Amino acid sequence: MNNNNKYSIDLEVKFKPLEIIDVPSLIERSKKKWQNISLCTVNNSVIRLAVIEGEFHWHKHTNEDEFFFVLDGLLLIDLEDKVIELKPKQGFMVPKGVLHKTRAPTKTSVLVIEDSTVKPTGD
Repeated sequence: MNNNNKYSIDLEVKFKPLEIIDVPSLIERSKKKWQNISLCTVNNSVIRLAVIEGEFHWHKHTNEDEFFFVLDGLLLIDLEDKVIELKPKQGFMVPKGVLHKTRAPTKTSVLVIEDSTVKPTGD
């Protein structure tokens, strides 16, 4: 199975400007181990909700930075030389070109902010 089949990544933006986004309801309805929902766009960025458990593959984004903000759970971001541990209400930015892998030992909800041109599975 290739990595694109292991993850549910919905690139279609679900909410328009001036619409309320009920994030807790979206988290509650998420039943897959690795689900990524594109919530809205802000200027040239897309805001995604990731509800995850397990690990993503090693990848990088050649031209885009990526910001993670943990809502609940625990997110581990493996870098080549260290592991970043993010708890609820903590954020971390992975600069473009940096090889990384995200993983969550239990169900974790994360807001991800990245340029709308990013390929979520990496370059």
